[in-house]
Amino acid sequence: MSDDTAVHDSTGNVFSDMGMPDAETRLAKAELARAIRKLLEERRLDDRAAAELLGISQPDVSDLTCGKLARFSVEGLERFRNALDMESASR
Repeated sequence: MSDDTAVHDSTGNVFSDMGMPDAETRLAKAELARAIRKLLEERRLDDRAAAELLGISQPDVSDLTCGKLARFSVEGLERFRNALDMESASR
């Protein structure tokens, strides 16, 4: 049985490795979304509470936590992360 699988070194950006457009932006958004999801989990916020805190709809929170990030800007995701950080600091 032969193995024709090619192995390539990663650039550190999976989106770039896959040849996707806007790879840096996609990576930034993915990293921000991961950080936001972690903060939501740490605070045990459900979608309703997260939506209220972030000023977005529950379906938007669901999209965010599921990685459907096309509608979100890097700046918007940074605002969400900052809002969660501020909420954490006020505890």
